Amino acid sequence: MKKILKGKKAQGLVEYILIIALIAILVIGGVKLFGGKVKKSFKDAAETISEEVNTSIENKDVIED
Repeated sequence: MKKILKGKKAQGLVEYILIIALIAILVIGGVKLFGGKVKKSFKDAAETISEEVNTSIENKDVIED
């Protein structure tokens, strides 16, 4: 009986390891596939925010003068 339970526990562990490995492969593939697009989106957003802040600061300086 103990051998049967031990075998089932080992089988369950192997199944979990395979699932984790599959998820890791999918995540790595997704990052490689979409990584450039995401990087560009963040870069564009950062540039837009920077431009808005600079415009705000320039407008504030003009109003105060």
